Amino acid sequence: MSAEDLAGEPLAAARRLLGATLWSGPVGMRIVEVEAYGGDPAGPWPDPAAHSGRGRTPRNAVMFGPPGVLYVYLSYGMHTCVNVTTGPDGIASAVLIRAGEIIAGQDEVRARRPAARTPAAFARGPGNVGSALGIVLADYGTRLFDPTSPIRVELGPSITARGAVAAGPRVGVSLAADRPWRLWLPDSAAVSAYRRSPRADRPA
Repeated sequence: MSAEDLAGEPLAAARRLLGATLWSGPVGMRIVEVEAYGGDPAGPWPDPAAHSGRGRTPRNAVMFGPPGVLYVYLSYGMHTCVNVTTGPDGIASAVLIRAGEIIAGQDEVRARRPAARTPAAFARGPGNVGSALGIVLADYGTRLFDPTSPIRVELGPSITARGAVAAGPRVGVSLAADRPWRLWLPDSAAVSAYRRSPRADRPA
């Protein structure tokens, strides 16, 4: 498996990341919830909710390729959110990792997330993913398919069974709020709750 497996359109790349393992040092996390994001109006997947929706900036430059690179940012000035760049090199898109199940390094994660009441809550929600994995802004630009990287993605088999993947609107965005680009594994207790932005239009 390589970064080129994520070089397609955003929703296909998001689906490909479901069930993959994200490693950060000794901590391993099975990805169970993701959100896809496109790019600017000049690209094939215009997305006003994406950080790249208005074009390239120093902050979002990594979203424009190549695929398989770590894009991190602070949400509300305190939560590190973890994204994987996708799509062909030069075209902006990325997948936000919203939730996962910790499969290795539980003791380390427990020390980082003492407020989590159960293991299922260790990495439930995008801010908690960053905290559980110990990922920081300085990790921006890490190549996730480099075997020497401290942060890596290992893709598993594609999930194709009927009913194994659920889809719905993205969480907390005020633009393109009804786009069903949030995907999750419905059998996982680590999936986060859906919260619609109060600034979004009424559901279509």
